[in-house]
Amino acid sequence: MGQPKTNNKTVNPALAAAERKYQRGKPVPFKKVRSGKLRGKLERQEEKIRDAVQSAARAELLLGEEAGFLEAEGIEKTYNYRQDQLSKEVDINTSQKIFSLDLPDHGPYSVDYTRNGRHLLIGGKTGHLAAFDWQTGKLHFEVHVNELVRDVKWLHNETLFAAAQKRYVYIYDNSGLEIHRLKSHMDVTKLEFLPYHYLLATVGNAGYLKYQDISTGQLVTELRTKLGSCATMVQNPWNAIIHLGHANGTVSLWSPNMSTPLVKMQCHRGNVQALAVDPTGRYMSTAGLDGQLKVWDIRKYEVLQEYYTPRPATSLSISQRGLLGVGWSTHVSVWKDAFLTKQTSPYMNHIQPSSAIRDIQFVPYEDVLGFGHAKGVSSIVVPGAGEPNFDSLAANPYQTKKQRQESEVHSLLDKLQPDMIALDPTHVGRMTRMTKQDIMKARKDEKEQDETARYEKLRKKTKKHLKRHENVIEARKIEISEQFEQEKQKRLAAKQKPKEFTALDIFN
Repeated sequence: MGQPKTNNKTVNPALAAAERKYQRGKPVPFKKVRSGKLRGKLERQEEKIRDAVQSAARAELLLGEEAGFLEAEGIEKTYNYRQDQLSKEVDINTSQKIFSLDLPDHGPYSVDYTRNGRHLLIGGKTGHLAAFDWQTGKLHFEVHVNELVRDVKWLHNETLFAAAQKRYVYIYDNSGLEIHRLKSHMDVTKLEFLPYHYLLATVGNAGYLKYQDISTGQLVTELRTKLGSCATMVQNPWNAIIHLGHANGTVSLWSPNMSTPLVKMQCHRGNVQALAVDPTGRYMSTAGLDGQLKVWDIRKYEVLQEYYTPRPATSLSISQRGLLGVGWSTHVSVWKDAFLTKQTSPYMNHIQPSSAIRDIQFVPYEDVLGFGHAKGVSSIVVPGAGEPNFDSLAANPYQTKKQRQESEVHSLLDKLQPDMIALDPTHVGRMTRMTKQDIMKARKDEKEQDETARYEKLRKKTKKHLKRHENVIEARKIEISEQFEQEKQKRLAAKQKPKEFTALDIFN
């Protein structure tokens, strides 16, 4: 008799762990499906998903870079390390990323990096605009618009950017040439760009949140917040929801599909100064004028940690690896694992002498934090901040001109519509397990409930209106009543008055 076959295939533990990370939930039990056509379709779909998981797990084994944090020895503390000390210990390329641009006449500055982390855009309050490749030092342009600049923002790549100036929002190219003026966006204080929807979101002193489609040039929607002037805005990278911080301490979540906020959260007792949302869309950090720094779980809308800042924070930023950067007064503090447990001391500290911090931002795919302050722009090294392995299909720091053009065409073809922005983006395309009869019954019940609610609302409104006008006497009504009464009295008097004798009375 032949020996039974044995499976000599060994399982790599690292590969198995990586496969578990990329699993997409429980497989569909297609063997119980009666229809052979549908069963075959589901089986092929599960096979494709299994192949995709295995490919992703194998690709992860090829990622050679690993993230590393700053570690102290003995009783030393990492927040005591200065940038000049780090520059002596790191390699030459990393030490060149520590720099400071002295621009005392045009500050304070706002900063913004492209999605691949290669290009830096700065905007001074007095009107100084400049963009450059901060790693090579190549200057793209430098202009002075001679008016107030409140915020700057890159658009889909380094070829276009938007600037919120004194009255309108202007679009420029990478040579500093003005391309367009958005007249409908007036008195804007903050800008945000949604890269997968090609939407430019603005909010200003008038309290209106506006979405502009830069691929078509049309104004998508204009939402009135009804909460006054707003100077704090950030987007959730996971679901493209806009978070606004208001003067009464509330944070509201907005989508272009609804005229009212999706969620309202009372976060602080004073004005909300700064907001930040982590790349996974799970946590939000807020800073208020009350000196509080709070970390929120926006899946449950509850506070996780609370910290105190000696001065109210002016800017917040969260890195790709979950480090929280806080800019307050002349200090920049970086907190590690702030979303997991309560921290007693920061991970790193940096002081910018005699220059208040205006805007901070972590550089994608780099262990670098850039910030604008009253006297210019500076860059510091924060070990462990950036994602060490980049996805060239999502953001490629080393892309050529041809690759950039191809990625721009692909992103335009794959552009998402504003109607797809929702709190739970996984809901789009989800298959319902309800039968057709259950769906029709649910729709009928929902329609009946809507009609009942509308009738009750109309009845209450009518009753309230009648009650309000019950004791109201209109002057016109009194005048008409008096005229009617006078005419009635005249008719009665005419009937009671005796008739005069005429020649016709002899025939009676």
